[in-house]
Amino acid sequence: MHYIHQLNIWPKFVWDHEKIAALLGSIRNRQGRLVGRMEAMGFALRTEAMLQTLTLDVIKSSEIEGEILDAVQVRSSIARRLGLDIAGLVSSDRHVDGVVEMMLDATQNFNKKLTKERLFGWHASLFPTGYSGMHKIGAGAWRDDSHGSMQVVSGPAGRERVHFEAPEAARLVREMKDFLNWFNGSTLLTMNHTIEIDPVLKAGIAHLWFVTIHPFDDGNGRIARAITDMQLARADGSAQRFYSISDMIRKERKAYYDVLEKIQKNTHSKNTGSGSVRTSGIDITAWLEWFLACLDRAIDSTETTLADVFRKARFWELHPSGSINERQRMMIHKLFEGFEGKLTSSKWAQITKCSQDTALRDILALVEKGILVKDSAGGRSTGYLLK
Repeated sequence: MHYIHQLNIWPKFVWDHEKIAALLGSIRNRQGRLVGRMEAMGFALRTEAMLQTLTLDVIKSSEIEGEILDAVQVRSSIARRLGLDIAGLVSSDRHVDGVVEMMLDATQNFNKKLTKERLFGWHASLFPTGYSGMHKIGAGAWRDDSHGSMQVVSGPAGRERVHFEAPEAARLVREMKDFLNWFNGSTLLTMNHTIEIDPVLKAGIAHLWFVTIHPFDDGNGRIARAITDMQLARADGSAQRFYSISDMIRKERKAYYDVLEKIQKNTHSKNTGSGSVRTSGIDITAWLEWFLACLDRAIDSTETTLADVFRKARFWELHPSGSINERQRMMIHKLFEGFEGKLTSSKWAQITKCSQDTALRDILALVEKGILVKDSAGGRSTGYLLK
């Protein structure tokens, strides 16, 4: 069996234009309507929607790789770097800051060229200690395959599923030069000619191409998604992000890996024109169909994000900052972001670094204001929820 990067037609991609055209047209229409709708909102609501989307994007992109980031830290790190004056900011560790820096550089500086040095900076920011878990890696450098070939796997430790093997390290300089030259241009090379490519399709192709090369020891998935977000920002013509494809990939992770594996093993020619015209190339129709459908569902989920934004806006209009202390504000933000488990006075005290008596006073004051209610589930410790 050969993987697509081993074929002599690599990386010449083809697809069924008739199948893709309708999906692409629908996506472009929905993107335009969403951006227009967001521009019509007030600055505060638009800023909150973008902050919530970027927070979700960073968290879910890391979660796909098995890393769970603290939502409040991520939100605070993003807000500080964007210069946003919001309530409930907390300090963030350097690992969170590194992931945030990469994502913001990709989306806020989307019009800048993507270079080897920029990618190395992103990679180094993901691994500030030079370690991935317990393993020393080449941070800010292409992999060298000193520990064997690079395999793309999913699943829990001990039961990993190998989806494909990436090109050997000796090819990386040339492979990445070809990729970056293409990404910074506006055309795509097919078997015999170049074609102008829609910016949204380019996002899907860039993701597939980069993941196939897998140029780093670790962090390839997160960087691939950052590149995708960068290209989608170019497609939208805006640094403001209101939908998260990383969130949708996390929800559909099995389908994502399944279609990647299918494409990597696809060695067939594809009829890319009308009538009997046939052009040999690597058929990525199935990938583009899945990618566009996933993007469509990501735009759908924006409705949930907007509902949360409006709910928060209404809450803070009813409860201005002067009526709530810093500890209470921090915990309310955590509850809005999705608090794990039951909120108790002991957890409150631990998180806000206060005494249990102070924590209980904070909670009871919010109960009296009608902001928190007791959890009816009961149990050994009293829990509280946002009303």
